[in-house]
Amino acid sequence: MSVWTVRASPLVGNGIGPVSNQNLQQRKRSLKLVPCCTTSTGGDVLDVEEIRERSKKWQWKGRYSINYLLSSSNSSSPSNSPQLLLVHGFGASIPHWRRNISTLSKQYTVYAIDLVGFGASDKPAGFSYTMEAWAELILDFLDEVVGKPTVLIGNSVGSLACVIAASESSKTLVQGLVLLNCSGGMNNKAIVDDWRIKLLLPLLWFIDFLLKQRVIASAIFDLVRQRDTLNNILLSVYGNKESVDEVLVQIISEPANDEGALDAFVSIITGPPGPNPVQLMPRISYLPVLVLWGDQDTFTPLDGPVGKYFSSLPPQNSNVKLFVLEGVGHCPHDDRPDLVHQKLLPWLAHLPATAAPHTPF
Repeated sequence: MSVWTVRASPLVGNGIGPVSNQNLQQRKRSLKLVPCCTTSTGGDVLDVEEIRERSKKWQWKGRYSINYLLSSSNSSSPSNSPQLLLVHGFGASIPHWRRNISTLSKQYTVYAIDLVGFGASDKPAGFSYTMEAWAELILDFLDEVVGKPTVLIGNSVGSLACVIAASESSKTLVQGLVLLNCSGGMNNKAIVDDWRIKLLLPLLWFIDFLLKQRVIASAIFDLVRQRDTLNNILLSVYGNKESVDEVLVQIISEPANDEGALDAFVSIITGPPGPNPVQLMPRISYLPVLVLWGDQDTFTPLDGPVGKYFSSLPPQNSNVKLFVLEGVGHCPHDDRPDLVHQKLLPWLAHLPATAAPHTPF
């Protein structure tokens, strides 16, 4: 049974720590890799401004501008190694992977994408946000931009979007899945068989009603995107509180000020939850899957229906490996990147060699 618990070593130091405006400006000018100060999280932290400077744009369906990053050390990336695509969760964006991109790109070609509605990608008026739309975006990006067999690495709703994409892709396009605390739907209304959600359903429906009133929705959104509110939310989501710093709050808060951000927020919270991973995973039983789950996750807890389902998979399918990360919350890659890399890198190294790539149009 391939289910393991990964325990964190004692924390040392203070993480990156609060960043003053002066220091942020210095970082913007430096455009370099900034070493992480916490030995327990390890590795390099990519500067947020460098991510912005290096990001590119891709036109999806000829209408929507999608922001993405490409990072690679070409000399150390074997030609038959898979490409990696990082897909963020709700409210996040490419910089949420700042603690991972440098480490992964030493051995692999790494792509990271801002889903439509998030980060620096378009937030188009009237767009219908669904899990299926995000999955379609991922598949089109693989086909038109990456053009090679790819391992999809997602967090939260990004994980679920990757599962949907894999279930609808050709067997040569997606080579593997890495799921970091996979969500059960685009919003909590998907998990109707969890007693905690059943208790909250009337409240969730009431919130949906309020969010459909423009004035009320705007007031709620203004409250949610305040820095103090976001800081408190992030502290409740992360197991390692040292990883919640001013840079993280900035990463989440800045895109929320974009035109269209309110509409995206309302559409995602009130929209259909989308397909459930329990229904989709049997379709991709042939794929290698690495599941990493923080045991302190309050959004998709390990003892909830989705967590229990993924915990049950390894005994049934040798292609699925599950590791429980002790003391880690909903965003393991940013919460404790050292623990994630400790399991992710060996798993990637043991994947079968990829077939010859096709050329994107």
